[in-house]
Amino acid sequence: MSSKILIIGACGQIGSELTTKLRSLHGDENVIASDISYNNLDIVNGGIFEIVDAQDYASIKVCVEKYNIDTVYLMAAMLSATGEKYPMKAWDLNMSSLFHVLNLARAKFIKKIFWPSSIAVFGPTTPTEFTPQYTVMEPTTVYGITKQVGERWCEYYHNKYEVDVRSLRYPGIISWKTLPGGGTTDYAVEIYHEAIKNKFYNCFLKEDTELPMMYMDDAIKATIDIMKAKSSDVKIRSSYNLSAISFTPKEIAESIKAHIPDFKIQYEPDYRQDIANSWPKNINDSFAREHWKWKHKFTLDAITKEMLMQLGKKYVNV
Repeated sequence: MSSKILIIGACGQIGSELTTKLRSLHGDENVIASDISYNNLDIVNGGIFEIVDAQDYASIKVCVEKYNIDTVYLMAAMLSATGEKYPMKAWDLNMSSLFHVLNLARAKFIKKIFWPSSIAVFGPTTPTEFTPQYTVMEPTTVYGITKQVGERWCEYYHNKYEVDVRSLRYPGIISWKTLPGGGTTDYAVEIYHEAIKNKFYNCFLKEDTELPMMYMDDAIKATIDIMKAKSSDVKIRSSYNLSAISFTPKEIAESIKAHIPDFKIQYEPDYRQDIANSWPKNINDSFAREHWKWKHKFTLDAITKEMLMQLGKKYVNV
């Protein structure tokens, strides 16, 4: 019998592309997409879709029982920059949704959970170079605090109640398919849109701000790989460091100029610079590579080539 999968937050940046991939792998009838609204018609019309409020335990449980769900991907969250504007809303959404899913697993309604963490769990006291899996974590954003606390609860539920929960600390994610969702690393998506449309980008980070990044295809692959891994190979139940490449706004601009020579960029750092300053420059993800054989594919030049090609097609058809 095929696994029945529920994606909560399926209309978001990562959730939407994860949903599409999981539908292609498991069949539309085995993947139930859900969100709080119908704001992504491709996802809504592409297969089974339900309105589910991630902050409402009963709403999730009804959907789980209706479709006999055994695996949940909890992708609903308020991200870093947006969370700083609405701190209590970010706390409520990010924490209550996790507890609801963990408790459903504890009660044996579901068998397996994926919950994304983030490099936001790190802070200004964390080593910024080759940041290790186990290190000081003193996050300075509400988003980072919720992810750090969430990691501890995931590990607790695994150790105490044998809940099969798996997690990755996502770096910044780059994709051409969906617009940015309120994160500090969103400049690395916005810059490509503006390069195509206006050949100019006003960057909200300093030119030498190095941050860990990843192309969406690699992020989706990592997510599916850890969920496919044998339980015995998933040895870290808080969250795995995950890495691909790191670069600065200046480096991404130079990569774009190789394709659009008259592209220009200026730098006007705002409040997001303080957030970026508290995060690592690059990540040591050796445990993920050793335990369940994680391996990334996309380099910066490959990302730039793909982004400009796909967005070029998109804006020609607008």
